[in-house]
Amino acid sequence: MLTEGDSAPAFSATLGTSDHESFDLADRLGDGPVVLAFFPGAFTPPCTNEMVALQDRLDEFEEGGATVLGVSADSPFSLGAFREEYDLDFDLVSDTAGDAIGAFGLEIDIEELGLHGIANRAVFVLDDEGTVTYRWVADDPTNEPDYEAVLAAVESA
Repeated sequence: MLTEGDSAPAFSATLGTSDHESFDLADRLGDGPVVLAFFPGAFTPPCTNEMVALQDRLDEFEEGGATVLGVSADSPFSLGAFREEYDLDFDLVSDTAGDAIGAFGLEIDIEELGLHGIANRAVFVLDDEGTVTYRWVADDPTNEPDYEAVLAAVESA
């Protein structure tokens, strides 16, 4: 599992829209901190709470020069609908192949819900070079991060 000081693994995926736009993490580096918020699944209560909380603080993240990205194994269509339903102004990344989820060491199964190979809830802040400057991984995927700590990490990145 990645720790602070590690280089974040490069990955490509699809943006969570109906347009199937490609996403490459490398294209987002170099313009200020990048906040990668991995979450288990769109439209679930804890994930909705987290993405709405990030949206509520988006101005603060942007004042710190950060780009916020949500990442899950959901399809681009599902993420596009999720983004639209909750008026999210930041991009969601569809990692249906699980490349990023696996590379970041976040793959979990939630057997009782029949979910396999999804992302555990985690937040990473990356600096301009892609170095992890902050890492939080949930002990329980229903837990949410400390948003003030994430904002502080953005300000110090």
